[in-house]
Amino acid sequence: MTNRREFLKRSGLGVGAMALLPSFNQLFAAPASVATGFPKRFIFIRKSSGIRPLELALPSFSNKDRDLDANKQPIEVDLDKHDLPTWLQGLADHKENMTILQGLSAKMSENVHYSFSSVMGCFKSNRNTLSSIKRTTVDFELAKLFPSPFGHVELSFAAGRTGIVSGYSAPAPQTRNYCYADPETARNELFKSVLNPEAVNSDNDMLSFLQSREGLAASGIAGHEKRRQQMQVDSIESIRERNKKLIGLSGSLAKFLPEISPAHANGGENATTPEKQAAMTDVLVAALRAGLSNVVTYTIDDLGTPITGLPGNETDRIGIHPLGHDESFGGVPAWKTREQIRISHMKQVKTIVEKLKATPEGNGTMFDNTMVMYFPENGETHHGIGLEAPFVIMSGRNCALDIAGRYIRLPILGVEGHKTLGNWYTTLLNAHGNPIKHYGDLDLEMSRKKLDQMGAIKHFVA
Repeated sequence: MTNRREFLKRSGLGVGAMALLPSFNQLFAAPASVATGFPKRFIFIRKSSGIRPLELALPSFSNKDRDLDANKQPIEVDLDKHDLPTWLQGLADHKENMTILQGLSAKMSENVHYSFSSVMGCFKSNRNTLSSIKRTTVDFELAKLFPSPFGHVELSFAAGRTGIVSGYSAPAPQTRNYCYADPETARNELFKSVLNPEAVNSDNDMLSFLQSREGLAASGIAGHEKRRQQMQVDSIESIRERNKKLIGLSGSLAKFLPEISPAHANGGENATTPEKQAAMTDVLVAALRAGLSNVVTYTIDDLGTPITGLPGNETDRIGIHPLGHDESFGGVPAWKTREQIRISHMKQVKTIVEKLKATPEGNGTMFDNTMVMYFPENGETHHGIGLEAPFVIMSGRNCALDIAGRYIRLPILGVEGHKTLGNWYTTLLNAHGNPIKHYGDLDLEMSRKKLDQMGAIKHFVA
């Protein structure tokens, strides 16, 4: 017999049921943009081991701009007048949608090797302790603004993890999300109403029991843990409603069902890293096209993720951590392999952009209402210190921000006009309907210098 603990563990509710609650209060009623009639979509792609600022510099900079960029001075240039760095050239046909954003700082986030939840929430994570999660992370805040059946979807390729596991985003303070750690699990769970409707009905029966007082009492949980589990159980009616509606829509959802190779069975033990990334990207795009979610957070690798089948290192099993310390693999210099990893990431970004551009929506395409943000979770190098938090952003023509088609370097930390990760997230939230005065913790150095660090980056707002 499946007991409460086993069910929560199996279904992912034990680590993330509350993640589902805010969106289901308005199930299948996502507010559309007034201008377009369609919801906005956001994809956060987290990478490990940093992006060095020089790796983003434009090779065709003028001497003047190259000096300004190298000395961390503010500049802004049009990308259509420049060549892109080698690793970004796969996106050259989409430069009008690209923003290379440099100069943000992230001192209020965890840095060095890992950021855990903190890079999405602008707080110190204290090595990923639950009590350190101070607030709902920005991806979940955006998901509240554009509700969908699954609300927020989190995907992750982390070392040794498959199935449904704890995630890095946070639906509420002191609450950790769950995530899908391999393409097969993501596909099976997101499209369960198509692939296995009987299992959804079975889940509904168990959810009904768990929602009852008898179910909670039978669990034997007491004290603080009981209160936490009660919060999770309180979201169950919304989950049951989602399941019933998804079963009713399974016929229309079936046309979006992604096909993935048998190599991804059993956690993808027979698939290379690029193959796994491609399969996860297909699931991600399918979930967006089916309307299952409008916000996806994707940890594309962490320091322990083994890299196999990488072009140039096809027979190697590459460790990202030693690579960050300039250890070579297969005789290929570390910098070259790091570049090839980023190229493989950009192939996934390109796939997302082009598949959404090929999907009609209203008088345009789905990409018109989408932002893709690619960034290093730990900042500007392998041992990041939060001095810089670079972003590569791909945004559609209905983006609420005026940033596309440009290389932008903001003033460096410690001078007037500098902007933090909190300013960037405040900008995203303000531009899309959340009037929060400032999102995230403040930078202590800027506070000591009495430098303004509150609010949105006003000249980014369209």
